Amino acid sequence: MESARIIATVARIVRDVGIAEEIAQDALVAALEQWRRDGVPDRPGAWLTATAKHRAVDLVRRRETYARKLAEVGRNLPEESYDPEPSGPGDIDDDVLRLLFTTCHPVLSAEARAALTLRLVGGLRTDEIARAFLVPEATVAARITRAKRALAKAGVAFEVPYGEDRAARLGSVLEVVYLVFNEGYAATAGDDLLRPGLCEDALRLARGLAALMPGESEAHGLAALLELQASRILARTGPDGRPVLLAEQDRRRWNRLLVRRGYAALARAWGSPRTESGGGRAYGPYALQAAIAACHARARSYEETDWTTIAGLYGRLMELAPSPVVELNRAVAVSMAEGPAAALPIVDALAAEPALERYHLLPSVRGDLLARLGRTEEARAEFARAAELTRNERERTLLRGRAREPADGARVDGP
Repeated sequence: MESARIIATVARIVRDVGIAEEIAQDALVAALEQWRRDGVPDRPGAWLTATAKHRAVDLVRRRETYARKLAEVGRNLPEESYDPEPSGPGDIDDDVLRLLFTTCHPVLSAEARAALTLRLVGGLRTDEIARAFLVPEATVAARITRAKRALAKAGVAFEVPYGEDRAARLGSVLEVVYLVFNEGYAATAGDDLLRPGLCEDALRLARGLAALMPGESEAHGLAALLELQASRILARTGPDGRPVLLAEQDRRRWNRLLVRRGYAALARAWGSPRTESGGGRAYGPYALQAAIAACHARARSYEETDWTTIAGLYGRLMELAPSPVVELNRAVAVSMAEGPAAALPIVDALAAEPALERYHLLPSVRGDLLARLGRTEEARAEFARAAELTRNERERTLLRGRAREPADGARVDGP
């Protein structure tokens, strides 16, 4: 939970994100040793940050350029032992923002930027990042290693850029914040469907980016999307932790404050003079996805959802940012607007997509469509296959239940 802030603080001192990550891990080892003996401090995050900072300063002192570096560190570091912590979920830590833009530097490939940022800022494991990009874990591990070396070799400044440089990095930054949120919203593996801490971190970063770049439509679009998605979190699981599909969710549990914040951010996205790619008023992928989420938020019940509009928005999204996952979501919307028979050919066409070969939601959606068409045995097989592919225990239990009774709740979670 504290890793991003610790790594960011240390990176400001040592100017090397790879070394910063190692020092942060050293601080954790020190905590495991000392807290067992002395007890957990009142502010464990501040203790970890202070310990890592002290180790970073010691490292700087040992470097050949010790005198110059130490003078620079001395000017920038406060004298107190503990760093102040953000006062609320809406605050953004300046060092974390610097780390976010540093790991999204153009010296790295787009894939490397996203992988490294998810690792250092999002705190995701290699397998979780691999799932987000639908690639092997070994590929992600290699990207992260090469990215750290490239940043160190290039001597990338640890700072929030300005002007054209900031705009050039924004697309990667937004993508990474979005992927961090998604991992919190639907965890790759483990016993819980949700990881709320990741959602909160991503939402805080999205709000900070929107405030930092008020003229960028997509910054507001991402903030709107995350506000609206986060509004459903309490309703997505039951008291026992089991997933609750969109059709069965108690919409009274949706957070209306977050919904209103999402509407406001979406209005700013529609009214902003720029997108992240440059001038004009063309709506970007995040603003379109936020508009889809707003359609769900406006519906008083699942049955009143405007699926025709949602399907049309997904069609526009496919034109702007085509991907097999977007097409799968479009298929869900088409199935609700026009019936499962209209959507099944769309899903069947995606079966040949290599990126979806191990993606459990493809057979899950297909199973739902088959169940609604009365093709029960085929639906059972699809749900069983989806259960084998997912690594999240809550989702596996749900899908195995659908495999036994495919007609039970035969509506998948909404896009």
